[in-house]
Amino acid sequence: MNDKKRLTHSTDSTTVADLLERLLDKGVVISGDIRIRLVEVELLTLEIRLLICSVDKALEMGLDWWSGNPAFSSRARQQALPAPDLEDRLKRLEARLESQATVSEPL
Repeated sequence: MNDKKRLTHSTDSTTVADLLERLLDKGVVISGDIRIRLVEVELLTLEIRLLICSVDKALEMGLDWWSGNPAFSSRARQQALPAPDLEDRLKRLEARLESQATVSEPL
């Protein structure tokens, strides 16, 4: 009976593609806080959160910040444009402010 245990090397177990697939499928969260204090007064706080996962996994977790960000979504850019009725309201308010300014100016 030969019960010798075989050594496993990292190159034998997984490939980079396997590792990347596993990483994106499961997801990884890295978080950290940086605080700068001077004499018990907090001057700066940085809260850093990094999530690495696939888009499908992010949607499964309820993360879809890119869908509402105009920098990443053309639909969000279209929604970010002011509505025509808001433009009309803004023009009316500006006209009212201008008319009040001219009435209140002394001669």
